[in-house]
Amino acid sequence: MKLKKFKNEPFTDFTDKKNKKSFEKALEKVKARFDKDYPLIIGGEKIFTDEKLQSINPSNTDQIVGTFQKASAELAIQAIETAHKKFHEWKNVSPKKRAEFLVKAASIMRKRKHEFSAMMVYEVGKNWAEADGDTAEAIDFMEFYAREMLRYAGKQPLVKYPGEKNYLEYLPLGVGIVIPPWNFPLAILVGMTTASIVTGNTVVLKPSSDSPAIAQMFVELMEEVKLPAGVLNFVTGGGGSIGDILVQNPLTRYISFTGSMAVGLRINELAAKKSPGQIWIKRVIAEMGGKDAIIIDKELYDFNDAVKGVITSAFGLQGQKCSACSRVIVDESIYDKFCDALVTIAKTLRVDESNTNPNLGPVINAKAKTSILDYIQKAVEEGGKIIHGGKDLPKNGFFIEPTIIRDVRPDDTIAQEEIFGPVLAVIKSNNFKESLNIANGTIYGLTGAVYTKNKKKIEKAADEFFVGNLYFNRKCTGALVGVHPFGGFNLSGTDSKAGGRDYLGLFMQAKSVSKKIMK
Repeated sequence: MKLKKFKNEPFTDFTDKKNKKSFEKALEKVKARFDKDYPLIIGGEKIFTDEKLQSINPSNTDQIVGTFQKASAELAIQAIETAHKKFHEWKNVSPKKRAEFLVKAASIMRKRKHEFSAMMVYEVGKNWAEADGDTAEAIDFMEFYAREMLRYAGKQPLVKYPGEKNYLEYLPLGVGIVIPPWNFPLAILVGMTTASIVTGNTVVLKPSSDSPAIAQMFVELMEEVKLPAGVLNFVTGGGGSIGDILVQNPLTRYISFTGSMAVGLRINELAAKKSPGQIWIKRVIAEMGGKDAIIIDKELYDFNDAVKGVITSAFGLQGQKCSACSRVIVDESIYDKFCDALVTIAKTLRVDESNTNPNLGPVINAKAKTSILDYIQKAVEEGGKIIHGGKDLPKNGFFIEPTIIRDVRPDDTIAQEEIFGPVLAVIKSNNFKESLNIANGTIYGLTGAVYTKNKKKIEKAADEFFVGNLYFNRKCTGALVGVHPFGGFNLSGTDSKAGGRDYLGLFMQAKSVSKKIMK
């Protein structure tokens, strides 16, 4: 299989009337999926249970986007055992053949990209551009990992040694539990799952209970490309009811997880404990969130560009990104001016149902809405001043105004804890050195950005700003596959660098073989 050089999937221009009309058709088309009851899929068998879970449109809580099964503990175990049995066959399929499944799936998704994006508009409240970017990233992951697998399967460079013939090969691990988040419910799910599959592992996929419908569409896609039954097993249900069972099973070889720090740490703890019959150390690949900061220096190339970059980073997908800017640290000499400029733009942002393509849609559910409003109240109690937003909106969904709070101190609650909502803390700094100290002053270390034209400050930040993904004079969101390998430090996760050249190695183990040359 000869593949062209990897190139990122382009984003859709929705100012083009043809693209706009095409997307509107997709929004209507996917509604036909809403009334269906979708099964668990274990070894190709479709299984329905008595207990159900429903996926609700957070923009309109009267709208159900799909009905799904609640897997029992027994079914979760069955999925792992099925995947384990299939692994002994799948691991022997050639890397080239495994890569072909990804390329074929990417091609089909590319043709139907608006349908996948439309489902995310309804299911998780993404506006059109955010949904389109999610689908583009999913396509990128499949194309990139297909090529990466061929690289890993090729001859590996070793130091030559007289009298011996040596080589290194990468072997799959076994059964992987893939637990993706709801906020990038296609891209991250596809990335973790296809990385597992293309490296020769088998998968038990447990999507978030907030986003099973888009996960179901991906599973159907893999069925369409004729991925052998049992390689990908689809199990829906609550994390509390089956999550621990999946992680603790002795046949589980690794867990690939993206989500909250609390859940990630629990997975890491459970995985570290040897279960009866377990013969390996389980591997955990985890991305667990952030408290990301953008530093605004007094020496700027373009003041307005910096303001726009912060607004986009803070309020894209309602701030529900692990990479979102939740803290902006501003030099005292331009602090008041910058606060005023933030408010000016924030006032122009429209909050509405996601299918209308607003600037901001809803937050994901009622629990999230309550938590975010509590954080806003806590900020005020600790001395912060709301200069824009701060309230929920009286709509039939989970809507909150984009909120900007100034005069936040570095150690205040909203400057330390991940809120995962449209809340921006504005912090005043005396100088650039203090800005760096404030930025590094949390338990996280995922993304960050610095706006400055001072080259020495750029060099200093490059050395001292301790995050996995650092950007200069641009927003701190929007990592591209192959361009910005993604993953963070500290309690932001295991720095897995998704979309990078190191990533597939996490799903394999290297075997070194040495043969003495006999004369």
